[in-house]
Amino acid sequence: MAPRPLSPLVLALGGAAAVLGSVIFILWKTYFGRGRERRWDGGEAWWGTEPARLPEWDEWDPEDEADEEPALEELEQREVLVLGLDGSGKSTFLRVLAGKPPLEGHIPTWGFNSVRLPTKNFEVDLLEIGGSQNLRFYWKEFVNEVDVLVFMVDSADRLRLPWARQELHKLLDKDPDLPVVIVANKQDLSEAMSVVELQQELGLQAIDNQREVFLLAASIAPAGAGFENPGTVHIWRLLLELLS
Repeated sequence: MAPRPLSPLVLALGGAAAVLGSVIFILWKTYFGRGRERRWDGGEAWWGTEPARLPEWDEWDPEDEADEEPALEELEQREVLVLGLDGSGKSTFLRVLAGKPPLEGHIPTWGFNSVRLPTKNFEVDLLEIGGSQNLRFYWKEFVNEVDVLVFMVDSADRLRLPWARQELHKLLDKDPDLPVVIVANKQDLSEAMSVVELQQELGLQAIDNQREVFLLAASIAPAGAGFENPGTVHIWRLLLELLS
């Protein structure tokens, strides 16, 4: 039997996805793509619910960073790429960091979201790319352009965890030197896997000890907790530490 030709709709959707990926890449290169010159020299992996060597979160007000008067010269930029399967909480993470309330329900990102956050010494550009299957193909094109990768995992989505593991390791292989912060999100759900379980299921124990990989448990903005949520603050403080 001769193979059936692809329908016009399938071809159109495939073409749209390719065009969208190209547009995202061009926008990234134009707006964010300055190359990566800074590296974190921690030199060891770390697993846990809060990052080591960081100040206590309850001693820090997130508005303090924005209230600082910037220097007269233009602030340097730091780039953070936020990836993960659709539904893992990437968009909510960016909205919380930007001081916006989380959206109700699950609204997949078809394309990308971005936010720029000022700190005392530099500006942090965070780019989220949608986690649908069509967009994951383009993830690897951005890895070499950023300073830190944040990979969000839905701790309660046991069925798709092997997919998350596969995509994560593709990214790890793409850039062996890139610091990676893995966020075990939705820990407030009863069916969520623990950090210890996720470390095993994501194959993190096999990663080279010299690789800078962090695994943080979090519940991004449950019940409107927003930036006051300890998990969100821990992630942000770790990012600042890695980017400094």
